[in-house]
Amino acid sequence: MKVKNYMEDVVEHLLPQILQQFKDSCTCERCISDIKALSLNNLKPKYVATEAGEVYAKVSELSSQFEADAIKAIVDAANTVKEHPRH
Repeated sequence: MKVKNYMEDVVEHLLPQILQQFKDSCTCERCISDIKALSLNNLKPKYVATEAGEVYAKVSELSSQFEADAIKAIVDAANTVKEHPRH
């Protein structure tokens, strides 16, 4: 297994649900990429290198604070991109 930032999976999973709240925001590929990048830059990375590490990260994800932090970072990033799109 490669080393990866598990937070990328978390943002990828939560982003579609959150974007439903931003109906007037652009959902072009560049804006979506900007939201992901901004979100990940504002979240503490959780690197995993083994399947056991990935399982541990998934268990940590069940924490309500973990999810709240991820949602806040995505919402903040979506608002920033909405106000200043780069396309």
